[in-house]
Amino acid sequence: MSPVEPIAEFDLIIVGAGIIGCSAAKAFGSSGRKVLLLERDLSEPDRIVGELLQPGGINALKELGLEDCVEGIDGIPCYGYGVLYNNDVVHIPYPIDEITKKKAVGKSFHHGRFISNLRKAASATENVTVKELTVTSLIRSKEEEEAPEKVVGVITLDKSNQELKFYAPLTIVCDGIFSKFRKELTVKTPDVRSNFVGKHDTRVLVDVPGKLPSASNGDLKQYMKDTVAPNLPDSIRPKFLKALETERLRSMPNGFLPPSLNDVEGMIVLGDAMNIRHPLTGGGMTVAFNDVVLLKELLSPENIPSFTDASLILEQMSTFHWKRKKYCTAINVLAMALYRIFAADNNQDLSVLLRGCFAYFQLGGERVDGPVGLLSGLIQQPMILVYHFFSVAFYSIYIEFKRKGWSNAHYNFIMIFTVLYTASVTILPYLWSETKY
Repeated sequence: MSPVEPIAEFDLIIVGAGIIGCSAAKAFGSSGRKVLLLERDLSEPDRIVGELLQPGGINALKELGLEDCVEGIDGIPCYGYGVLYNNDVVHIPYPIDEITKKKAVGKSFHHGRFISNLRKAASATENVTVKELTVTSLIRSKEEEEAPEKVVGVITLDKSNQELKFYAPLTIVCDGIFSKFRKELTVKTPDVRSNFVGKHDTRVLVDVPGKLPSASNGDLKQYMKDTVAPNLPDSIRPKFLKALETERLRSMPNGFLPPSLNDVEGMIVLGDAMNIRHPLTGGGMTVAFNDVVLLKELLSPENIPSFTDASLILEQMSTFHWKRKKYCTAINVLAMALYRIFAADNNQDLSVLLRGCFAYFQLGGERVDGPVGLLSGLIQQPMILVYHFFSVAFYSIYIEFKRKGWSNAHYNFIMIFTVLYTASVTILPYLWSETKY
């Protein structure tokens, strides 16, 4: 007679101990749920992602009781942005934070150290069990013949390739941009447009459009020398070139993946596995922590006494899908639209918007407070994004008139039409992708 396999049961299984996984484990463990947090490698990550937490993300972190995790990791306060264009610079400071009534502040830090602190916080939370295991597949079950399959657990492998099974009525999958389980929810895949290539100490992230040159044969380093270095400010270029000879170059793909409605019984997909935006504006972690804050509320013991109530969870996930748009839509769309403008390259129509956008920021005041308030997660009103974007379009037309003259009526009509069309196709497809589902 074969031995009976022990059954390990939890209220919630979380796949991936990253930004979402750790904060969700803390949130639900603190609510009295029995949580299992699984991660294939619990050593400190060494990646060039997740290194800027916007003020809106700091506020969400505080709501989750995790604000101490940004301390003791050599974090640097961030007070806004500096944008350089043709040797001119414009400062874009964060606005006043309506919650603290003070000048808003973000935090920049080493991703791996931050993750380590989050994992310590999750491990120290009552009701949370953390295990270093690789999740290989989901366990599905049918209650009735005609009923849809539901996820009831996971199959894992330990370091010795021993198979272990764990069961829970709800599994949260947050296994990142290269998600193994995204296909269980949606057929959509990330639309990769470029790659970030980064270096250490003072972090420099270079956006490389199209196919990434090979690092192994030296093509990537040569690209940095020939294409990137000549366009850097004089104050930065010497250190940049020196670092090329001494630092290891690392890369990550940049893409866009609109959110999907979580409608699979027993499973929720979150984080970069479900929704991706270009990291130009550094909004990913801010969206992630706000997602956990909202999910904690919607799936609280008061709203969902037991995670076995799959139909009630699906109702709450529909609410989650639409409620999150108030903070994620502006961050996602602004990141993609600004990337297209800033990466105008030799596209003349986008270059008109690029000049106009920079000049718009130079006006300061509300022309800066509105956009930076959106991308920092402090303003959660997507329609303000549309207002500012088309304000940039009309200001671009005004700037172009000043450059080319006002007299040629035919040219002016064509130019106005072209700029407005370019602005529309730069923002509206992303806005549509974010809001149609």
